[in-house]
Amino acid sequence: MRYLILSDIHSNLEALEKCLATSDGRYDRVLCLGDLVGYGPDPNAVIDRLQPLAAVIVRGNHDKACCGLTDAEDFNYLARAAAEWTQWQLTPDHFEFLRNLPNGPIQIDGIEIVHGSPIGEDEYIFDSLGAVEAFQSDPAPLVFFGHSHHQGGFVLTADKRLQSVHLTPIKDGEPTSITLQENARYLINPGSIGQPRDGDGRAAFAILDTEKKQIDFYRTPYDMAMTQEKMRKADLPEPLITRLEVGR
Repeated sequence: MRYLILSDIHSNLEALEKCLATSDGRYDRVLCLGDLVGYGPDPNAVIDRLQPLAAVIVRGNHDKACCGLTDAEDFNYLARAAAEWTQWQLTPDHFEFLRNLPNGPIQIDGIEIVHGSPIGEDEYIFDSLGAVEAFQSDPAPLVFFGHSHHQGGFVLTADKRLQSVHLTPIKDGEPTSITLQENARYLINPGSIGQPRDGDGRAAFAILDTEKKQIDFYRTPYDMAMTQEKMRKADLPEPLITRLEVGR
């Protein structure tokens, strides 16, 4: 089975469509790690695209804030402004769809998917400390997480050594792959589709091949100018618009 792993789309329809086009024919099922909305200009269109496509979608912190499950008080002012704008844009059906998304972790075919961390959906895994805490809290051999917008992850080897997943430079639309080792455990972030924060503005996703025991990491450019134009027309905060270019 080949799983397309998507995360942190953040209402960026152009980035999502380019990722789906790039991955076309390379996967069997779709799993989404949350944050469909927030930041970007197309919350309803992104939900419409993903709702029938994904086998499982777990909720993210922006999904919760944009449908009123949380009040976004812990957001910075830019994220809060975008969340408030998104609330006004969502149709009633899409609003309810977000409210009914399940909280992770969710198990599917021996894979565990979460938004932030197995510890909690709002927790970040940025560094070795966060990775150790996640590994200690959850025995799952393979966990996919999002939230940090950093493509890569961590591995706990069979002899209990913690290592970062180091990816070689990724060409547009061509994967960089890792092979899952026997008796090792993995925390894998496919990267953010709509709002990367790892210094690379290209949209990011991953594909897991359970037969080959392989994960392919992808980056792809998209029509960023179109997304930025939509954001400006919507009067979304300018820093959210310009940061797309630098991936920070």
